[in-house]
Amino acid sequence: MRVLHTSDWHLGRAFHRVNMLGAQSEFIGHLVTTVRERDVDAVVVSGDVYDRAVPPLAAVELFDDALHRLADLGVPTVMISGNHDSARRLGVGAGLIGRAGIHLRTAASAAGTPVVLPDAHGDVAFYGLPYLEPALVKDEFGVEKASHETVLGAAMDRVRADLADRPAGTRSVVLAHAFVTGGAASDSERDISVGGVFAVPAGVFDGVDYVALGHLHGSQTITERVRYSGSPLPYSFSETDHRKSMWLVDLGADGSVGAERLDCPVPRPLARIRGRLADLLADPETARHEEAWVEATLTDPVRPAEPMARLIERFPHTLSLVFDPERAPGDPDVSYARRLAGREDQQIAEDFVAHVRGSGPDEHERAVLRDAFDAVRADETVREGTR
Repeated sequence: MRVLHTSDWHLGRAFHRVNMLGAQSEFIGHLVTTVRERDVDAVVVSGDVYDRAVPPLAAVELFDDALHRLADLGVPTVMISGNHDSARRLGVGAGLIGRAGIHLRTAASAAGTPVVLPDAHGDVAFYGLPYLEPALVKDEFGVEKASHETVLGAAMDRVRADLADRPAGTRSVVLAHAFVTGGAASDSERDISVGGVFAVPAGVFDGVDYVALGHLHGSQTITERVRYSGSPLPYSFSETDHRKSMWLVDLGADGSVGAERLDCPVPRPLARIRGRLADLLADPETARHEEAWVEATLTDPVRPAEPMARLIERFPHTLSLVFDPERAPGDPDVSYARRLAGREDQQIAEDFVAHVRGSGPDEHERAVLRDAFDAVRADETVREGTR
């Protein structure tokens, strides 16, 4: 069976101030063409179909168009909800839509109930594991500790139990939206950390033939059977070095996996340039970035006059301007934002306690902080899902 693996469409999302709806529409057209021209038997979309729980109307219309075009091809599609989606909203009408061959899997309770698609060699069971917010689904799975690893492990136990009851030789594909150990993140993904622990080991997926992952925006191979497709379009300058693509996966009669990486159309390349303004404007090496979307980091010790206007004269698609002035070693004048860069909420809170009190929190106090952050994240997820 030939499976096309994609994820993280983020319909409705902009790139800085650039509306990406046209590029997203072009990607949908590319997807449909690929399905038709490469004789794809099934499409899997591993979450974050939309960029937010309540997407703009134009994004909903594009999604509707994608569903109709995929259904017209007669090629089954399996989709799950991601952490950006509202599982309830995305799942509305799932039963009816399923009759057209578009299978939406947005409920944690259905983790062990696959979409079964036959080919010449027998059945392939597709299990959809939507994004599982630990605090919200721990009761569904009967786990005491609310963590990504425990709830995803419990969901996979249901998958393996169902698979064990199926005829010998039944092959299996799991769709999941999670941060798997070994994956490389970017600035584009919304934080899904809980209690400071958000990564799950790839071994949690043992026992299935292929795992189609979503969440991380860079295409990557965790193992030959566990892969991220990445997002089809860039959504931050941290993705400058990404090659945007999908995986074309051939699942053999014996469960063997072959994967080919297919490039996606990207409207413009991304470029990050750094240096003093005068140097950037004069350097012939930066000429190759004149048609790219540009993030410029200026290192001038004194902020130059009208930097954005001057940059745009040479780089008309400059979207982001960052100031990082050159300073002597030991200069204490470092911005608050730079001091916090790359630090998790838990670390920032612990440092604040240490600053105010003179000593950091003990283990009990750390646990209280973790529980507080988990409660806030769970409340945000509930509110997004009900708006």
